[in-house]
Amino acid sequence: MIRAFLRHVAFRHGRLVGLYRRFCRPDGNDWAEFHRARGTFQAIGEHCSIQLDANLTDPRFLRLGNNVRLSSCTIFGHDGSVNMLNRAYGVQLDRVGKVDLKDNVYVGYRAIVLPGVTIGPNAIVAAGALVTRDVPPGAVVAGVPAKVVGTVEETVRRLQEQLDRWPWAPLVRARGERYDPAQGSRDPPAEDGVLLG
Repeated sequence: MIRAFLRHVAFRHGRLVGLYRRFCRPDGNDWAEFHRARGTFQAIGEHCSIQLDANLTDPRFLRLGNNVRLSSCTIFGHDGSVNMLNRAYGVQLDRVGKVDLKDNVYVGYRAIVLPGVTIGPNAIVAAGALVTRDVPPGAVVAGVPAKVVGTVEETVRRLQEQLDRWPWAPLVRARGERYDPAQGSRDPPAEDGVLLG
């Protein structure tokens, strides 16, 4: 009951957010829904997931399409070096830029996305990548700076082949999108009594 209250107050009024995060421990889907409810981003599509420790420095410059998944990554909308340059050189500079994550984008663990970048649609940013320029549709990028290392279609094909070799592949396919690692499954057991999660 307290968790429901904290969630309601955080979503509706933007208050007690720290308590909501600490006691409710929202998963990536609920945290994305919080941002949608609060209007945090320029735009956010459906079926997004944002990990609690994702560092989104300038959310007003950030647009997320549908099915965007943000791991524990950092997305910058500004260049902080201009503050040093302004003082050191007596100038008034600023450098900001939108970040546009199109539909079906995944940004991996500890990846960094710099301002002014568009990613996707249908793209994967590998763990630890430093994205300094646009990521083309359907690409998988990795490295520092990030470079195209493959396609999403190749990745899907390789993962399907790998799954085919596992003895539990039928269970994975049967559960579909129902899988919840904390619960095992969101759905009731299958008719034959076997839990598919």
